[in-house]
Amino acid sequence: MMDNELQARAAHVAGIREKAVAEMARIGVDEVFIDLLVETFYGRIQAHPRLGPVFDGRLAGRWPDHMEKMKRFWSSIALKNGAYDGKPVQAHLGVEGMAPDLFPEWLALFSATLADIAPSQEAKAWFEATSERIAKSLTLSLFYNPALDDPAKKTV
Repeated sequence: MMDNELQARAAHVAGIREKAVAEMARIGVDEVFIDLLVETFYGRIQAHPRLGPVFDGRLAGRWPDHMEKMKRFWSSIALKNGAYDGKPVQAHLGVEGMAPDLFPEWLALFSATLADIAPSQEAKAWFEATSERIAKSLTLSLFYNPALDDPAKKTV
């Protein structure tokens, strides 16, 4: 019984991956594009006047490792291949200079990068929507304070 369940689960996961790879291929996304996106985007991050110093403060001397990790991250999300096993929230905790107002700048730069290099409008839209969800999730995880929403604590 246990072997059948494991085989069924493995087949299910393989089916999810196959569907994701086929859907991404349809809109022009593969490992080669993901590599290009990460290389181009983080090159622009490094040159950005506000984002560059925050990233470099955390990643100085470790940029190649970060690039590989981001390639695995996006590959895992887009192609459902399980390549990434990190903890994004913990990775961003305590980053000096990180502030909620940097996330819209990150998103704008990501969107501009996609406008320049995305293989299709569908790919651009998919990566933008996905990055917006990720940014919102990280912003809430890192900066949300429930006390600020408590009506009893609000002053008029």
